[in-house]
Amino acid sequence: MAKNLVIVESPAKSRTIEKFLGSGYKVLASFGHVRDLPSSKIGVDIKKNFEPDYVIPQKAKKVIIALKEEIKKADKVYLATDYDREGEAIAWHIVQAAGLESGKKHELNPKVKRITFHEITKPAIEEAITHPRDLDLHLVDAQQARRVLDRLVGYKLSPFLWRKVAQGLSAGRVQSVALRMIVEREREIEKFKPDEYWTIEAMLTPDTKENDFKAILASMDGKKIEKLAISNDKAAQEILTKLENAKYIVDEVSREERRRYPAPPFTTSTLQQEAAKKLGFSAKQTMMIAQKLYEEGHITYMRTDSVQVSTLALNASVKVIDEKFGKKYSLPAPRIFKTKTRGAQEAHEAIRPTHLENYPDDIKVKDTEAKLYDLIWKRMLASQMTEAIMDEMGVKIKASNFGFSASGSQIKFDGFLKVYDETDEDEIKEVTKLLPELKVGQELTLEEINKIQHFTEPPARFSEGNLVKELEKLGIGRPSTYAPTISTIQERGYVDKVSGRFIPKEIGVAVNDILVEHFPDIVDYNFTAKMEEELDDVAEGKLEWQPVIKEFYEPFAKNLAEKMESVQKSEFTEKTDEKCPECGKEMVIKMGRFGKFMACTGFPDCKFTKPLLEKEIGGKAAEEVQEEVEKEKCPKCGSSLLLKEARFGPFLACEGYPKCKFTKSIEIKAEVPCPNCGGDLARKSTRKGRAFWGCSNYPKCKTAFWQEPIKEKCPQCQSLMMRDSRTKLVKCSKCDYKEEEK
Repeated sequence: MAKNLVIVESPAKSRTIEKFLGSGYKVLASFGHVRDLPSSKIGVDIKKNFEPDYVIPQKAKKVIIALKEEIKKADKVYLATDYDREGEAIAWHIVQAAGLESGKKHELNPKVKRITFHEITKPAIEEAITHPRDLDLHLVDAQQARRVLDRLVGYKLSPFLWRKVAQGLSAGRVQSVALRMIVEREREIEKFKPDEYWTIEAMLTPDTKENDFKAILASMDGKKIEKLAISNDKAAQEILTKLENAKYIVDEVSREERRRYPAPPFTTSTLQQEAAKKLGFSAKQTMMIAQKLYEEGHITYMRTDSVQVSTLALNASVKVIDEKFGKKYSLPAPRIFKTKTRGAQEAHEAIRPTHLENYPDDIKVKDTEAKLYDLIWKRMLASQMTEAIMDEMGVKIKASNFGFSASGSQIKFDGFLKVYDETDEDEIKEVTKLLPELKVGQELTLEEINKIQHFTEPPARFSEGNLVKELEKLGIGRPSTYAPTISTIQERGYVDKVSGRFIPKEIGVAVNDILVEHFPDIVDYNFTAKMEEELDDVAEGKLEWQPVIKEFYEPFAKNLAEKMESVQKSEFTEKTDEKCPECGKEMVIKMGRFGKFMACTGFPDCKFTKPLLEKEIGGKAAEEVQEEVEKEKCPKCGSSLLLKEARFGPFLACEGYPKCKFTKSIEIKAEVPCPNCGGDLARKSTRKGRAFWGCSNYPKCKTAFWQEPIKEKCPQCQSLMMRDSRTKLVKCSKCDYKEEEK
């Protein structure tokens, strides 16, 4: 019979740990939290100093009964839940639910101990059992504070949105700030007006074409040419004319050796960013895969904001680097990184493989797990490799009263780049060849010179990685909150993810605007970051958690009560000239959970509604389509058809729903036929909801475009032009030509 009981959160973790411990140990899982706030009510007694009313969920009751039985038989009980606030809180809840206190408040039964570890390996588990500790109640309080705080905001603010705007909406302390960031970025894009500018590029060579290189016009009459200085085709052509008979003479040559250093091992946020960039994983997907790798003993704990690495891991990295790449790639002394994140817990380690000698090809895991492990392994190894050495060369060239510049670089020694390149998304990744050998005073041959048109681009929409990066930069959220925050705003229907970028939906914009106007503190970046810092102070024992909640809640509750009285639902409706076809009363535009719609002001006596349609549907005015619909009958049951609007656009539906579920899509055609077969190009949607324009003769013809094809032809190559609604430009479908929409 097992004398020692170890309790963890998940069955996968229990199986891994059980392999390392002898027959004297039994490892059981709690299957996550065994107590939580009730789902049916707020569960926080505000009058009793915000006391939480914890309940044991139905699914956890059997678990608690089983744990109690095993606890009775055990001589020692080890609480081995995760090494963070959430894990500490789960351990505390197990103590409370299973009656593991000694009789004194917050004091453990002598046979119960808390153990923690960064990694699930035999040495780490044995070390933890040798050095157990008591529960860290400061960490528990910090988790309780976050849970209570988020519950108060969600349960108090969401009903305001239900009463004043629409049922089914929700607000959250961190999710609403993330939504605000996405909405504000979209407004920057909408307000953006592209500026036209031109560059002059010359292809030059000192001898043969094999040695040619590109030089960019950089100065005129000794003054630097600013980015937007050449603003139109005429100005660019005038410069070309002046350069017709110019001689190109090397004026200055510079050479420099530059060293590039690797990034530190992964934290939670940097892992999410890199996995999104390199593997296309969502933050939620990354954390689920990392959790499996951790529970199977392949990596260290995956929720961390520290870049510290243990001495054992540093020593192991030297051995692996020497064996796999040679001693010239390893360091004489470890490279130590300092954590820069506010509130980081230095006692934690960065995310790294538990056994660096386990190469990515050696571990037997699923494909997605293998890809993430490979990323983590390479990043850790690269962080302890020698820096890369780059040879860089720059040259300035005179041409009459104009000056050109060119640069080139080449890897002299690859160093850590042999394993991993963490180049940011916005950096140019390609390493250009070195410029040919050039001397000051040397005359160059002009092969060709071109004027190139450009337009300034609006700021990019947030990707998951960039959103996580910005949240971390602002001090909003912590490692455990990034993934659920991003998932929540998508699940609520506030944003869409298109081509890996977030676009706010109409309802998301409306909710954000209401919160910004009426509850500015809730969505204020600095205010939210300050709350995070105070939660960190609670975790460190510097603050008591109830006063922190009270300081937030009292002004919040007062403002909420005022807004419940002063804000009228009519503020969120728009008047129209239309009359209800059923009762003759005025129709208004309301906001629903899925966007705007038209409704009769006679509600609830008259419940007539209809979708708020696009101005044009399939090249026809919406009113014209509506008239046609009224004449059409359902082919299945003979009832009238109604014009509806959904996520993927307008469609027809039988009024006999749910008895008759007939629907029919409305095809929206492009202005031009398919350039390959002459078929119709129509708007369609991918499975994930992204719109595209595809040929009606599919699958025989697979022509498709992401942007809407228009009648205009490209003046440079005569190909189809496409309308880009985001940048308000029209672009060629084949070459780089673009211009403002007329």
